[in-house]
Amino acid sequence: MYPITTPRDAKVFVAGHQGLVGAAVVRRLREAGFTNILTASRDQLDLRDQAAVNYWFRANRPDYVYLVAGTVGGIWANANRPADFIYDNMMIHATVVHASHLYGVTKLLYLGSSCIYPRLAPQPMTEDALLTGLLEPTNEPYAIAKIAGIKLCEAYRKQHGCNFISGMPTNLYGPNDNFDLQTSHVLPALMRKVHEAKVAGRDEIEVWGTGSAMREFLYVDDLADACLFLMEHYDGEGHVNVGTGVEVSIRELAETLIDVIHPDARIRWDDSKPDGAPRKLLDVTKLTALGWTHRTSLHDGIDRTYAWFRDNYDHARGIAQAAGAAAH
Repeated sequence: MYPITTPRDAKVFVAGHQGLVGAAVVRRLREAGFTNILTASRDQLDLRDQAAVNYWFRANRPDYVYLVAGTVGGIWANANRPADFIYDNMMIHATVVHASHLYGVTKLLYLGSSCIYPRLAPQPMTEDALLTGLLEPTNEPYAIAKIAGIKLCEAYRKQHGCNFISGMPTNLYGPNDNFDLQTSHVLPALMRKVHEAKVAGRDEIEVWGTGSAMREFLYVDDLADACLFLMEHYDGEGHVNVGTGVEVSIRELAETLIDVIHPDARIRWDDSKPDGAPRKLLDVTKLTALGWTHRTSLHDGIDRTYAWFRDNYDHARGIAQAAGAAAH
């Protein structure tokens, strides 16, 4: 294990602690012995409101900030809520970064997304691929907001000397994910579909697309570990890719989920629906050179996530219902 150099009694603000990533970051910080973790629910603090965020920072004075909040979703959500995706995310990034500068935050880690890279970027995608081509149309508003977040951190570093860094994770999954069938990402949506087919005694499951698209998946607790690692060991200007460096097709993903959850099921592919970007694999050479690699295989991560989903089914459905309500 790498040494923990951040004072364990430092005030650490996790912006977005109720989401998939934020909950994992809080778990990792507690595991590492941090005793002064600051959080604020959406009801307590609207991160899109600069005045409210300034007031909160002035009152709480965090030393370190993990900026992992945002509005997220899959292809359907991005296609139907483009204004929400660009507005919410640009505002959240802007208010938290600006307040962190105003109130003397020691260090901030901003999390983006692998969708920042061009649709047809050379694979695997290096950090240098940013802004070298057209984005994937199905999530362009979200990607533009995430790119703005990177440039925001770079600008505050350049103009004000702020130690603000950025990490770009690949596709994530794990406990506390959004399992809504319309607004979630592919893995949790498929997990819920397969589970509910099993419970209902159905052996056919419809999946969007052709199954040919290639994707990389990172277990969220591995990401949380990488976040702490970057906070401890990276102070550079450029963003850092965070992933596994391993890709699978959506067809292979669906087959793995069926193998874990409902071995008797079969897939019916709806090729009238979009596949999204044909391939999205991160080059993680930079992060590996710093000394971090993922620990959880896809099969093990799916096992753990499904165990959580099964044991927390009512809660998971509540997350899905809240996400579905927000989408309409």
